[in-house]
Amino acid sequence: MNIKANLEFVKKSFVNPECKLIAVSKTKPLEDLREAYKAGIRDFGENKVQEIQAKQPEMPADTRWHMIGHLQSNKVKYIAPFVHLIHGVDSFKLLQEINKQGKKIDRQLSVLIQMHIAEEESKFGFDQAELEEMFASKEFSELTHVKIQGLMGMATFTDKQDQIRKEFRGLRQLFENLKNRNLPEFVEMKELSMGMSGDYQIAQEEGSTMVRIGSAIFGSRN
Repeated sequence: MNIKANLEFVKKSFVNPECKLIAVSKTKPLEDLREAYKAGIRDFGENKVQEIQAKQPEMPADTRWHMIGHLQSNKVKYIAPFVHLIHGVDSFKLLQEINKQGKKIDRQLSVLIQMHIAEEESKFGFDQAELEEMFASKEFSELTHVKIQGLMGMATFTDKQDQIRKEFRGLRQLFENLKNRNLPEFVEMKELSMGMSGDYQIAQEEGSTMVRIGSAIFGSRN
């Protein structure tokens, strides 16, 4: 398997060449990450804290680590010193813990708010009412060590492209609405993370600024 060739193929297939590529390296060995790094990748996505912790010291210092999996509050402290972006903030409790850990080390941590856009019950995330409630709360306005960079969402796992498109489009509309609102200074709607190996082209057509691609680069996971 040639990671460099896979990367070139993926990049060529982008509908929007400006879209950021996060190489999802979860479960993959370090030599695969190094090969992708050599081919120009700097953004790597992991979904387990212990794995991102183990790989971080073994990779070059300019590697940007993205926590893309479901993050438990009690594990935030382990990645706070080095994580570049936390993609899946799916509760206010988690956001408060990220803020607390950022405060401890005097580092403002960048996050995306995960919205629940899929029909499956199993996906994590806020619905719109919960998001509005959080934005309106006094506790939210008092956060000091988080930087909300935008939104993230995962479409339903289905072959129905119309449904996937509809879900991405809805998230994009919310993203645009929030951009035009008067939100606290630490909320900056600039990233819309949606799209994975199976649906990234649709996501890009619907305005994604960041896609998470694993198997198309590294091959399927064992």
